[in-house]
Amino acid sequence: MGKGFAIAGNMIVDVIKMIEQFPVRHELVSILDKSYTLGGLVNNVLGTLTRLDPDLPIQAISLIGEDTEGDLIIDAQSQFKNVDLSLVQRRGITAFTDVLTETETKARTFLFYPGSGGEFDVDDVPIDKLHCDIFHVGYVFLLPQLDLPDPEYGTRMARLLHRVQQADILTSLDVVSEVGDRYTKVVPPALKYTDFFIVNELESGKTAGIDLRDADGRLLIERIPDVLHTLKGMGVGRWVVIHAPEGGFGLDENGQYIQLPSLQLPSGFIKGTVGAGDAFCAGTLYGAYQGESMERSIQMGIAAAACSLSEPGGADGVKPIADVMQLYQSMPKQTLG
Repeated sequence: MGKGFAIAGNMIVDVIKMIEQFPVRHELVSILDKSYTLGGLVNNVLGTLTRLDPDLPIQAISLIGEDTEGDLIIDAQSQFKNVDLSLVQRRGITAFTDVLTETETKARTFLFYPGSGGEFDVDDVPIDKLHCDIFHVGYVFLLPQLDLPDPEYGTRMARLLHRVQQADILTSLDVVSEVGDRYTKVVPPALKYTDFFIVNELESGKTAGIDLRDADGRLLIERIPDVLHTLKGMGVGRWVVIHAPEGGFGLDENGQYIQLPSLQLPSGFIKGTVGAGDAFCAGTLYGAYQGESMERSIQMGIAAAACSLSEPGGADGVKPIADVMQLYQSMPKQTLG
């Protein structure tokens, strides 16, 4: 490989509001602090990849608004000379998310406005202008046009991924966590045309129809291989990888199962959790791009996610890959039950 990545989908401005606790209905809770950062799959994954490797070619593909928030995105991403923004279209209002974050637990609630990004569709990805080895797109459930049914492929996302694969480009798909039962209907059609599927324990379990946490919130590690095999059986061509706070778990194209614990982070290390999942995904995909084994790639994902947690912004704490892996080697690991 050598042509880099194309990252397509949501580009969002996150408005991070720190609160002591989540409000109950009709009650008032004070906002302790407010800050702005870039969010959404494209911003998060692009930001992580370019910090891991400043020379890595990256194409961004999205719809953002003709507004101040859209200018903020363009200005921020233009600082990276390896990033091509020519396929980012502008119209309407930029998508934004109010991210309510509890100061002590770091638990988050998201209030999302889709803006023009909600119109992103198959034809907004010009296949003939893609110059990449891996095409990464998402999120399912935040791209309503691509979630729509398609009479031939099942969903429009599946149609898009098939088009990309026909151009001899590897595909990668991501999903956003949502409450509901749409997973088994919307996600599987796209997996037939997906080479890398890297998602968290909630998203993977709901797609496979197998719960991965019990009533007390304990991760049911013994069920993870069944989930991985179920997702692989839906058509994923190469790797299925699940990330959770406890660790990373994967099944490669040869059926090899990998299980690795997360880093044991010291008290006060975590400054924010927004974008950590995208950082894990980006780190793992970077390993795949470099021809690393799945085990080594998941290590990269775990380390990139840990770096992401060290700053409030999704990618702000990520460092060059050598420093990221030095962190991985130097820090103690959690114990997987």
